[in-house]
Amino acid sequence: MPVNRNALIRYRTIDNCLRNRQRLWTLEDLIERCSEALYEYEGIDKGVSRRTVQSDIQIMRSDKLGYNAPIIVERKKYYSYSDPEYTITNIPLTEQDIGTLNEVVEILKQFKGFSHFEDMDGMIKKLENKVYRSQPNSRSIIDFEKNEGLRGLHHLDDLYQAILNKSVLAITYQSFRARKANELEFHPQFLKEYRNRWFVVGGKSRDAHPLNLALDRIQEIKVLEDKKYLSLNLNPQDFYRHVIGVTTSPNMRPREVMIFVDRGNAPYVLTKPLHHSQQLVRKVKDGIIISIHVQFNFELEREILGFGESMKVLSPPGLAKRISNKLYLARRNYEDSSYPIESEF
Repeated sequence: MPVNRNALIRYRTIDNCLRNRQRLWTLEDLIERCSEALYEYEGIDKGVSRRTVQSDIQIMRSDKLGYNAPIIVERKKYYSYSDPEYTITNIPLTEQDIGTLNEVVEILKQFKGFSHFEDMDGMIKKLENKVYRSQPNSRSIIDFEKNEGLRGLHHLDDLYQAILNKSVLAITYQSFRARKANELEFHPQFLKEYRNRWFVVGGKSRDAHPLNLALDRIQEIKVLEDKKYLSLNLNPQDFYRHVIGVTTSPNMRPREVMIFVDRGNAPYVLTKPLHHSQQLVRKVKDGIIISIHVQFNFELEREILGFGESMKVLSPPGLAKRISNKLYLARRNYEDSSYPIESEF
């Protein structure tokens, strides 16, 4: 049963009143306190009706929210708890609650690199303790892909805070192809995760094409306090709309790629499309033919090559030739006797 914020404020207020046994509480007293609480927390100044508070008391008495509050009326006028130790904040967890919390805990535990989740560590441990005391033999049933040895994760929070605070950065960066590192002024816009690697997307100026910087290639980050931040109005969904992966080009238009997928891999490609533009063109004797509408980039080639002999580019001819050449070179590597394959490991 969904509960809105105002109702929760009223329930908590009624609970606080009934726990205070130093005075007697009439219905009018509870109405007044609920009205004051809603004004304090939500700025609502129209008050609370008698009918609303009566309904709240009935809901708290019921098991609709799991409260089962022992609310009694004494002398036909004064409300209180028959159990002086009762409070709605200490209601036991249901089996469904435990299952949900267990899933939440397992998900939260797998986020690393952000100070937000470091700050939540204490809360997560409390949740774990509550869940595992209720389910002592529980085990993790959700496991996200992660790479504990990945470099650059310690930059995540600095970059996140810079984007949040609209800070300009001086980033010392060395790509895999560069002989030495260079420092660049960078206006970070958003963070992107792709296949367990993190990238920060931003620009050097308003007119320059946005850059993808891999976090594992960043050597140092400094905040440039005297620089004015440039918002490039980048939307991740639009920015990556026509690509597989993270490599984009401002001067390349997306093109249609026709691909044959053999029968054994067709179900995988149909249930996990290569790209959101993927269409099933037709079914053929030995498999299927699909089309995608994308820019050509490294990630597209790697995706196709990853299927090996199970996938073939039908068009355009240039891409088909490039994939064919890479597969030819791969075969030659296996035929090269300079690197013999050991028969035993």
